[in-house]
Amino acid sequence: MNEKDEVKRALVQAADAARFAPSIHNTQPWRWVVQGDRLELFGVAERQLHEQDPGGHMLLLSCGTALHHARVALDAEGWRHEVDRPAGEPLAVLRPVERIPVAPEATRHFQMLQVRRTDRRTVTDEQVPEDTLRHLVKVTEQNGARLHVLGRDQVLALAVAADRAQHAEDGDERIAAETAAWAGGDRPDGTGIPASVLPEEVPLTTVAERDFHTTGTLPAGDGHDAAATYAVLYGEGDEAEDWLRGGEALSRLWLAATEQAVSLLPLSGPVEIPFTRQTLRRMLGDVGFPYLAVRLGTLDPATSAPPKTPRLPAGQVIDVA
Repeated sequence: MNEKDEVKRALVQAADAARFAPSIHNTQPWRWVVQGDRLELFGVAERQLHEQDPGGHMLLLSCGTALHHARVALDAEGWRHEVDRPAGEPLAVLRPVERIPVAPEATRHFQMLQVRRTDRRTVTDEQVPEDTLRHLVKVTEQNGARLHVLGRDQVLALAVAADRAQHAEDGDERIAAETAAWAGGDRPDGTGIPASVLPEEVPLTTVAERDFHTTGTLPAGDGHDAAATYAVLYGEGDEAEDWLRGGEALSRLWLAATEQAVSLLPLSGPVEIPFTRQTLRRMLGDVGFPYLAVRLGTLDPATSAPPKTPRLPAGQVIDVA
């Protein structure tokens, strides 16, 4: 196999690995194009939540997680690469530059990519260790965003914001209908959130999770989330490239948390509603723009991971020019 073919194979494999990135309501709103020696990332308007996410912020955050997943795959294959993030479309362009020895952490990150899950069940009564939290904060900062760990009073403020955001979205018939179209059931088309990964009832938590108003089949778990840690992922900018980088940082944070046996649950509701997003911004001292709230908690080693959410076939998200 010549170098051109090796590059093409690596790019296709990277795009394939990116299919397993997390996305808002598992919409997978991205498309990859293998174009010669580069891999181009595009957003897909047909899989954008136009009522819930009219500005496309969650779409960009989701595409950012896919971009980081593709980069993890290239690292694991021993390809040093460059990333361009032009204003507009494509959202990003990946170019392999040269072969390099595979670092042990690159292989480990790729393994975490394959076992990462979104777990909506309650977490254990064991708090996330302080040194682990510091590590997660550092990892986030190294990847273009910041993670603000909330104190007790701020957690209560987040709880109020989440409740108000849920109430606002429940009161909008178009948002409610859009959410219902993406959650529940078996999801045979490869997108959306199946009942198998939704709790049978809304778990007892200080900060309420999104209520999809559909019955799942996953046990919610015992107890409360008193030992959970809540944080806000944020950045210095509010432009499209900033949200994309926020998604990359979210992916890296999630993989680092998985490696430390820490459960990460994204809470996008308070960011989707302008007045509750402003509440999160005040928590940051108005020095940054919130992209997402997250819950961090310790996993129960005796409990198996929830099922994987479905994914679109490679042929629907990858084009080879």
